[in-house]
Amino acid sequence: MNIEQARFNMIEQQIRPWDVLDPAVLSLLALVRREDFVPPALTAMAFMDTEVPLPVQGGEREFMLAPKLEARLLQELAVHKHERVLEIGTGSGFMAALLAHKAQHVTTFELRSELVKFASDNLRRAGIANVTVIQGDGAAGQPSEAPWDVIVLSGSVSTVPESLLRQLKPGGRLIAIVGEQPIMQATLFTRTDEQSFQRTVLFDTVAPRLHCFAVPSAFQF
Repeated sequence: MNIEQARFNMIEQQIRPWDVLDPAVLSLLALVRREDFVPPALTAMAFMDTEVPLPVQGGEREFMLAPKLEARLLQELAVHKHERVLEIGTGSGFMAALLAHKAQHVTTFELRSELVKFASDNLRRAGIANVTVIQGDGAAGQPSEAPWDVIVLSGSVSTVPESLLRQLKPGGRLIAIVGEQPIMQATLFTRTDEQSFQRTVLFDTVAPRLHCFAVPSAFQF
């Protein structure tokens, strides 16, 4: 397998055609070695247009998001070097690694202990020092460290809790994939002032569920 050719093909054939045109994002995807964030036995899948299974024992399966989805979310957030980022759903640590190159610091929550170790090891090997990986339920965010410049939900939810939106600074952004199968929408929430939020639907997609987020009742009264 020619790793560099596979990386080039991923960027040019999957990511760029998905309207990821920011040169800084494309350069970052060429720099951060995605193959170092997948399970060793699945290196051949690192550059495929698919979700990569992650190493967990029992329970629901966990996945790394597809490359083009990670890239598009990163582009839409437009993170700046002075900003602090909260990510919910660390997974392999790859999205945290991308965010770390653009932000001042990234705090990322992961529920599964196996993935906390996996992601932490991946980030350490990549030489990324401005990421803090925390084991726990990130659905409530981290109010003690709020307000945040950016919040990233690296997976899908039925709805975004208002408690998370309230942890944004004015001007802060939260990105999430919102909805139910088969229709979900990548959505950007921007805090315009102390009381108001702007909601922008970016594109249709699907993604694995994040755990511990409330699911609204199907019954309406």
